[in-house]
Amino acid sequence: MTAQIREKLRYEGEDVTMCTNPLSDYFAMGGVNPRFESNCTALWRGYVGRWEIIDGRLYLVELHGTLESGAEASVATIFPDFPDRVFAHWYSGTIRIPQGKQLEYVHMGYGSTFERDLLLHLERGVVKHTQVRHNGAEESENAPEGYEIGAMTVSPRTQQDDGEAV
Repeated sequence: MTAQIREKLRYEGEDVTMCTNPLSDYFAMGGVNPRFESNCTALWRGYVGRWEIIDGRLYLVELHGTLESGAEASVATIFPDFPDRVFAHWYSGTIRIPQGKQLEYVHMGYGSTFERDLLLHLERGVVKHTQVRHNGAEESENAPEGYEIGAMTVSPRTQQDDGEAV
């Protein structure tokens, strides 16, 4: 599997990215899963969410993706009663926010290693505590900072004879 595009997070006034997919837990619990189209090997889940932590609580505030029907997805697609933002009460787990230079690139999922990981431990959508895990230091000044996708393949949508996308 190709390294995956990360979810976006606004945390303590900064825009960061995270190697965690809280919405996957919602789908696994039986929440509405509208069947996203995956046309890119770097985005198997078919969507990218933008999240915020406000007063220690995790909210989904944007969702971008294409449904298998060809329609554009948004937060309202999954949570019609909360189209602007929804509290992620279903999520208990750890959000991993890579920081610093990349020490090792792994061409799979979120397997790459960075100098540090900021770990946010949540219970039912509420941050209970944070910690920083130090993974080492990159000596090269030219080492990449942040997350990069090494390679990906984008599959174009195909058309049936009647013009309907498949």
